[in-house]
Amino acid sequence: MKALIIGGAGFVGAYLIRELSTAGAEVHATCLPSESITETCFTHTLDIMDIGSISALLAEVAPDVIFHLAAQSSVAVSWKKPQLTANINVVGSINVLEAVRAAEKKDIRIIMIGTGEEYGFIREGACPLSEDEPLNPGNIYAATKACQEMISRIYVRAYDMDIVMVRAFNHSGPAQSDIFVISDFCRQIAEIEKGMRPPEIRVGNLSAMRDFTDVRDVVRAYRLLAEKGTRGRVYNIGRGRAVKIQYILDTALSFSDTEISVTNDPARMRASDTPLIEPDVSLVHGDTGWKAEITMEQTSRDTLDYWRGIL
Repeated sequence: MKALIIGGAGFVGAYLIRELSTAGAEVHATCLPSESITETCFTHTLDIMDIGSISALLAEVAPDVIFHLAAQSSVAVSWKKPQLTANINVVGSINVLEAVRAAEKKDIRIIMIGTGEEYGFIREGACPLSEDEPLNPGNIYAATKACQEMISRIYVRAYDMDIVMVRAFNHSGPAQSDIFVISDFCRQIAEIEKGMRPPEIRVGNLSAMRDFTDVRDVVRAYRLLAEKGTRGRVYNIGRGRAVKIQYILDTALSFSDTEISVTNDPARMRASDTPLIEPDVSLVHGDTGWKAEITMEQTSRDTLDYWRGIL
């Protein structure tokens, strides 16, 4: 398999490069001019806002499968920069779809990465969420990803393109940005342990319930979907069990011997938040055999050890 990862310089991209390379694929990955890719693969500079550059790259690489990871993926940033989020997540994705549609190679599969946030404001009793549950996004990032998915469905029907769509729920692991909750908690704990800040961890909403999966499990799901997923189908990717953010915090704190207090920080609260998001992952399991294997406890421990090692 010849794989092209669009947006390979990010957190998930690095793990996906490793996963695909280990499986024997020829891996190509793109990054912006200001970025770099440290994993071993064929690297290319690409801005998805330039459709001509995408077309040229497809002609050069002729991939069998494209993993479209390039996105503005922070909910918090989407509230602050809605135009940027829409441009990258919607217009950029259309550019990729149009370039693939016009490519000389006609059997390119696209793994289009969306988010569990697309379900948004969930009706009572809907969890665990099946892929047939109506989408009702509750934030700007989620709305752009729902739009990306709807447009992808149109391209499947109108142009007979081979697109598999993913709604990936929260995933975390070592080297993730600390704008995401597990990495945020672990970095604060590591800084406290090293005396870099007072022994006080600052938190947002701890009552929200979310499904968390290790990034190493998630990229394995992406590979299996490239190999076994059904064209035109949407797949939830997650553990299939939501926990309170409070549990995530308590787990991270349990790996430290330092006495740490917890303080609510209004700046860390979202403008709009959904109490519970939990997926039904039976579809991906049935089609590919995938299920999450790495525990949340292991993810938290590995992430904390990562921050301890680089601070």
